Amino acid sequence: MFDVGEFIVYGKNGICKVVDITHPDIAGSDNERLYYVLVPERTRDTKLYCPADNDKIAIRRIVTAEEAKQILNESQDISPLVVENERNRDDSYKTVMKSSDLRQWIQIVKALLIRKKQREESGKKITLTDERYLKMAEEGLYSELALATGYDVEIIKEQIVGALI
Repeated sequence: MFDVGEFIVYGKNGICKVVDITHPDIAGSDNERLYYVLVPERTRDTKLYCPADNDKIAIRRIVTAEEAKQILNESQDISPLVVENERNRDDSYKTVMKSSDLRQWIQIVKALLIRKKQREESGKKITLTDERYLKMAEEGLYSELALATGYDVEIIKEQIVGALI
């Protein structure tokens, strides 16, 4: 169970702050069921209601400062994601993003930045799928590590992908 005031990662919504735990008076909700009231960090004017016993959407605490620093220290040694079959590229990205594993997110960011650079060098633009997943992975990864460590997002980005850019 999470506590009010705690930051969590809630599926595709990214980092959210738990602002309340309640039995909401919302049509269609189970009055006996506890819900987290979440405010996403990127859109603070929105409130999300998530069942406390939710098992369909990945929900977890953000990493601690110590864990975040460990991930940053390991980041240069993490290899880019390898997609074996081009037809399954979207599925591979989706699986990685659903994992909510920051090390795997580093793999996808590295792979997509390398792919973007290669396409640009051959006069092509990044594909919409690649661009969407790159943005999603970078936002989730950098914002969580920045929040956990207190570092600026640009410092996080430089440490993870500085050598690739």
